[in-house]
Order: sequence, then structure tokens, then C-alpha cells
Amino acid sequence: MAETPYDLEPAAPRPLPAEPPRETPVVPRSSISGRALVAVVAIMTFLASLTTGAVMLVLGSAADWQSEVAREMTIQIRPLPGHDLDAEVNDATAIARATPGIADVRPYTAAESARLLEPWLGTGLSLDALPVPRIIVLRVASSPPVDLAALRAALAAKVPGASVDDHRGWIERMRAMASAAIAVGLGVLVLVLVATVLSVAFATRGAMATNRPIVEVLHLIGARDAYIAGQFQRQFLILGLQGGLIGGGAALLLLALASLFNNLFVGTAAQAETSALFSTFSIGVVGYAAVLGQIVLVAAVTAGTSRHVVTQTLATIE
Repeated sequence: MAETPYDLEPAAPRPLPAEPPRETPVVPRSSISGRALVAVVAIMTFLASLTTGAVMLVLGSAADWQSEVAREMTIQIRPLPGHDLDAEVNDATAIARATPGIADVRPYTAAESARLLEPWLGTGLSLDALPVPRIIVLRVASSPPVDLAALRAALAAKVPGASVDDHRGWIERMRAMASAAIAVGLGVLVLVLVATVLSVAFATRGAMATNRPIVEVLHLIGARDAYIAGQFQRQFLILGLQGGLIGGGAALLLLALASLFNNLFVGTAAQAETSALFSTFSIGVVGYAAVLGQIVLVAAVTAGTSRHVVTQTLATIE
């Protein structure tokens, strides 16, 4: 047999490039009830965000109502025996127009004053025999302020049956309603935070029980409690952010859609009623910022609660 001019030897296998080291969390996320915790945090954040949005709507509407009511006053003239009601209306109108701080004066006719009673008495009734008072609506200017004492004194001297209503009672009721809305919103927010803390505490204790061998090994190699607690805190912070973004994002989307639909149905009876109650039906930039702040708050509470529970648990197993 002819020999080959050179021997063919199999080439040595080339060494594979070394893979870069990958950092893995000390506490595996699979050992934490992540989905359940994210769902709970999302639900709590969603409820808190809706409550905040509702409170912002009520506060905005109350502020608009107070501003509108504060710019108006009314003079009510009661019919008295032996007095000419139309002449007294003209006298009261002249006094109001001469008062500094009054921008506009609009006296209601007898028919317009009677129509104000239709929601209570119904339509088609003859009110000629009833002593229906006459109303004069005053529009208040921004400056100078109206001297109510002088206005009342001038009316009392010339128009005995006249009385001035500056709607102070309505303004106080609106302020009380706004304060009640804030109190309810804060109460719901506190309940949501308490429920979140309890849920995170149970989830953290479960994760500690599942990862007890890992914790013991970390103690054996000299890891400090702060390091171990930081590992749990990092994982729960991520879970809290996920839940908060899901719940808060869903609430913001729902509020934005509600505002969009309200704008689409402009001119309808439903839109008119909604606008009367909630003005533009928008929580504004402050409302959106408050919801975003709640998302960060829920995530911080989740992380802080997990760290506190882990630190307490480590102190008992040492």
C-alpha cells in the first residue's frame, strides 16, 4: 500500500468561549407567591386610585360651586298688605345698582318668580292668589367688596319686605361636603395600606419559610441580617411596583375613559347632569400626580414591610 505523504491526525477540539457569569438573586422569585401578591397589590391600588379620583372630582366640583355661589346674592321681596310690590322691586333694584361691588342686577318678573315654584307645586297652577315673593339676582364683582350691612340698611329703610341672602349657608354646606369627602378618601387609603401591609407580611413569612435553607447557608458563610433583608426587600419592591402599576394604570385608564365618554356625549341629558355634578369630569394634573404618588407609596410600603418582617424573623432564628 502506498503511504500518504503525511499523516492526517484529528484536530484538537477548540475550547468553547467561557460564558460571562450571570448574577442570580439570592432569594429566587419562584419561591415567593408573586402572582397572588401582585394581584392583591393591584386590587388595593386600583381601589385607592379610584377613591382618590372620586375625591378629586368632588373637591373640584365643590370649588366650582363655591366660586359660583359666592359671586351671586339674591334679594327677596315679600308682598306686604298695602304695598306696591312692583314699585318695591324697582326701588330695591335701584338701591342694588347704586351699591359699590355689584356688577349686575337682574330682577325676576312675576312669571319667572312663579316658575321657580314649579318643581314643588307642579305646572298649570294659578299662583295669583298666593303671596309669591319676587327675586332679584345680584352679580358680585371681584372688587371692591360689597358692604352687606349698608345694603341691608338701605333696603330696610325703603323696602320693608326685602331681605338679602348671600348664600353663606350653602357655601358652608359645600365646605362640609368637601371635608367629608377628604375624610372618607383618607379612611379608604388607610384601610388599603393596612390590607397591603398584612398581605405583604403573610407573603414574606411564607417566603422566609420556603427559603429557610438559603437563609441558614447565608448565616453560615457570615452574611449579615441587613444583606439578607435587602434581598427580600428588592424582590418585594419589584412585586409591589408591578402590582401598583397594574392597579393604578387601570384606574387612570378608567378615569380617562370616563372623561372621554363624558366629552363625547356633549349636549345630552346625561352629560348635562354629569356636568352639573362634576363640572368637566376630569381629575386634572393634580389628580393624576396623586395616583402616581400612590403607586410609589404602595411599592415603598410593600418593600418596607417585607424588610421589617424579615428583620424580625431573623432575630428569632439566630
